[in-house]
Amino acid sequence: MPVSAKVRKPDMSKSQHLTVISTTWAMHQPHLAAVRTPVFITEQLVTPEFEWDDQDATATHLLALLGDEPVGCARIVGNKIQRMAVLQDYRKQGVGLAILLKAVEIIKNGHFKTVKLSAQTHAIGFYLHGGFVVTSEVYQDLHIPHVDMEMTL
Repeated sequence: MPVSAKVRKPDMSKSQHLTVISTTWAMHQPHLAAVRTPVFITEQLVTPEFEWDDQDATATHLLALLGDEPVGCARIVGNKIQRMAVLQDYRKQGVGLAILLKAVEIIKNGHFKTVKLSAQTHAIGFYLHGGFVVTSEVYQDLHIPHVDMEMTL
């Protein structure tokens, strides 16, 4: 069942319906890449060789759609949330939280006891608000500072 919420599109005066769906790389690769490329490769200078890996083919992907437009995504590998991204114009509007809630729901339904993720340090507050706790010291993943975080289900 998709998660949904109302989001205000930056260039429109009315709210549109946000839906978060569970999908595969094969079904929605262009939509997922339309979010991950500007966020990770353009904004954060992650190399394409690092961003696109063999886990994409087997992971469960989440895609946040505002109408037909992709605005956010994440992938789930086991009990880990990875590659969570929201396009810049849609941040701080509930898109990330909708993706996070859907990811936690899927992992919980997989009978895992914990949800894990590696958070960029600027996003620690977001994940703390979502019920996660920090479980590591700060470390560098590529050139970006991260911490490990976890939620007990």
